[in-house]
Amino acid sequence: MTSVKRLTLIAAAFAAAFGTNSVSAGNDAGADYEITVTGLWTADRFPLEYPKAGVLTGPHFSGVIGASHNGEFMLFQTGAQPSPGLERLSEEGKHSPLDSEIKAAIVGGKAGALFESDPIKDFGKTATSKVHVTSAFPEVSAVAMIAPSPDWFAGVEGVSLMEGGAFVAEKTVDLYAYDSGGDAGTTYGADDQDTKPKQQTMAASARHFGGKPVARITFRKL
Repeated sequence: MTSVKRLTLIAAAFAAAFGTNSVSAGNDAGADYEITVTGLWTADRFPLEYPKAGVLTGPHFSGVIGASHNGEFMLFQTGAQPSPGLERLSEEGKHSPLDSEIKAAIVGGKAGALFESDPIKDFGKTATSKVHVTSAFPEVSAVAMIAPSPDWFAGVEGVSLMEGGAFVAEKTVDLYAYDSGGDAGTTYGADDQDTKPKQQTMAASARHFGGKPVARITFRKL
């Protein structure tokens, strides 16, 4: 018997013994979602020292970046120091190296898919993207820099798109302002003041936000 035939017979025996319908990260069909982010950070809702309009320096959100994942992965965590990727995202609006951190989590079996969007420069418009979720990776987290700012970002962590064993048709969640802990500035236009050591990521205590949501994210099943 040739080695090819032997391998074929072994594969057939394995399939007969264990079946081919088990759910795993590899064969779970999951669901695709359209993501829509609506900015609520406007001058009328947040008038305190609201940044002046400008082509490059005017108020905007960086592109949104996030991931589908399981409970072992956290894009950000209150009470913990920021990862290098989160710190750079919050201070410069750059997706790198946060995108590499997400890709490493995917390889490590903690995340399922990375998603990104364009920046929101006009708060009368929205930013959209798509993400694939599975029963193995049913949660979604997302962040975007609030710009200009020292290290403030809009974020949401661990939104589950699976309820009662089924994927939800639609879910809308508010995003609040956070301080990544990488910079000590307290105003939108503060000079760069890196914290050493890094502080903990916390809900933004700056009086500019008043505990109100700065954005809204909607997940719609396709």
